[in-house]
Parts: sequence; C-alpha cells; structure tokens
Amino acid sequence: MASGPGSAARADALLQLRGVNKRYGQAHVLRDVDLDVAAGEVVVLLGPSGSGKSTLCRCVNRLETVDSGEIVLDGTPLPAEGRELARLRAQVGMVFQSFNLFGHRTVLDNITLAPVRVRRLAPDRARARALELLDRVGLADKADAHPAQLSGGQQQRVAIARALAMDPRLILFDEPTSALDPEMIGEVLEVMTELAAEGMTMLVVTHEMGFARRAADRVAFMDQGRILETAPPEAFFDRPESDRARDFLARILRH
Repeated sequence: MASGPGSAARADALLQLRGVNKRYGQAHVLRDVDLDVAAGEVVVLLGPSGSGKSTLCRCVNRLETVDSGEIVLDGTPLPAEGRELARLRAQVGMVFQSFNLFGHRTVLDNITLAPVRVRRLAPDRARARALELLDRVGLADKADAHPAQLSGGQQQRVAIARALAMDPRLILFDEPTSALDPEMIGEVLEVMTELAAEGMTMLVVTHEMGFARRAADRVAFMDQGRILETAPPEAFFDRPESDRARDFLARILRH
C-alpha cells in the first residue's frame, strides 16, 4: 500500500533522512524530506527533472550540505566535516552520471586507489579484489586499459566496480545511464539488477522505468523538492496516489 509523503520510520533503517531542507539562493530544492532506506533495500527516486532527486543523493554523501534536518547512517548522524565524516562517507559508494574516472590512470588503478589510500588495504589485496570485481562486471580483460579506451557503458561498469571496492553499506546511483547511448544502457542496468538481487542497499535516481519496476523494493516520487508518495513499484505504477504522479506517469509511459 502506498504511503504518504512522510513514510513511517523503520526499525531496520540503514539510512534515515528527517526534515531535510536545502536551498540554493532563493531556490528551495529540498523541502522537509523524510525518507528511510532499510538494509538490503533498493529505493528508486522518480520524478521530473529539477525535482531534487540528484541533490538529495549528493546530500546523503555530503557532497552538498543541508540547511536543516538530519541525515543518519546506521544510527550515526552525518557530521558536517572531519574524520568522522570521512569514515562514514567511506561506507557510502556513489556512481555518477558522468563516470568520474581518472583519465590518466588505468582501470585497475581507478579501482584500487581508494581502498589503498582510504581503507589502508594492502596493494596486493586491493589488486586481487579489483580483478575479482572487474570479472563480476564483465570487464576482466580491461584492467590495464585507460578510460578513454572504453565505451561509456564499460566506463560506468568500472565506476560500479570502483564503488564496490570500498565494501560500502550503501551505494547511491545518480542517473547512472543518462549519459549512455541506448545500446549501452542495458549492460549497466544488468549489473545494477544483479546487485539488487544480491541484497546491496541502493538509492537510485533514474528515468529507467523498467529497472524501477523490476529491481526496486520501493519507489519514492519527488516533485518540487518534496517526496509526494512512496510505494512498492507495482502499486506506484498501477495505482499512483497523487495527481502529480499520475500526470508524470502518463507523460513518461506514453513514449
């Protein structure tokens, strides 16, 4: 059954947002956002462009600071700065729209850099883990390549492997397929679907309705900085509660 804009608190929540507000000058881009994501849950954020979805993701990873409200990860409020923030941030992977790989480094170097520098993992262990992850995302033969030698879909799969190399508790996906050619989208969504099936906790901003139907445990619909409703995908797509969600789906699913 769909819930209202402020869904009930969950005892098993790994991530909690309470009353989160964010402004850019006069633009109020997040308005009293409440959201829980349980351990092992996949929550997909849907909504029109400019509704605040990507900003919400960036606030969870403290790439943007909030003006008011609280973000709690595994029971610990996210601090504004310092070592404790770095420690908590290491538990949250992020996959960006534009890949954000280091162009001058090999694929293997891109994946091992953070585990060695941040987690102090021994280089040989980091390398072994990176090769295992490259095999998992279907790129075992690309370890020594540079990002410019890869397709967009391959680069995004490397970015997912890089996020996984930190053994995160949660992965944020900010429109991970929007910069890809249509034929490359499927290979990235396949990896994401496998992660969801394996129980990875995921918060996903996407316009891929098929992925939302197939892989999400819940959909949260945003408009003008607010979460208007949350529901399991079958309820949201078949019986949206808000007029705004019905209008959004009518426009999206018509094409």
